[in-house]
Amino acid sequence: MKKSPDAALRHHLNDLLAGVGAHAKFADIVKGLPPKLRGAKASGLPHSPWMLLEHMRIALRDILEFSRNPRYTSPKWPGGYWPKTEAPPNAAAWGKSIQQFGEDLKAMQNYVANPRTDLFAPIPWGDGQTVLREALLIADHSAYHLGQFLDLRRMLGAWPE
Repeated sequence: MKKSPDAALRHHLNDLLAGVGAHAKFADIVKGLPPKLRGAKASGLPHSPWMLLEHMRIALRDILEFSRNPRYTSPKWPGGYWPKTEAPPNAAAWGKSIQQFGEDLKAMQNYVANPRTDLFAPIPWGDGQTVLREALLIADHSAYHLGQFLDLRRMLGAWPE
């Protein structure tokens, strides 16, 4: 049975958000990083794995909440989008950040998949953004930083070749 153009678009968006296809998946990139390297920086690179993970989580939450919550207030740019430390404050923080990223990504996927969500209508509290644009922004932003994360792991000697 052929999908309607609307259903096909929602399916493609969710595949893009999930990293299906040409992108490395979030879970694969964050999995198995030794705790001692979570706050490490490679020579010449400005971020640690923790900084990238938290930045992706904060940005995803911001875009998700902006898309669905008229009372939401974004963090201050740019400082509010980055963690205060180069390393996680404790062992549990790393796992919690990964879990929250996954939950927020799933929430955005559910929002996009819902046929009642108008992907093309301007978000009333925005200045021209649409849910389609915000979903694409999440996919683009996440892919960019996951690429950085993967390269950082390689430079730290923590990526299985």
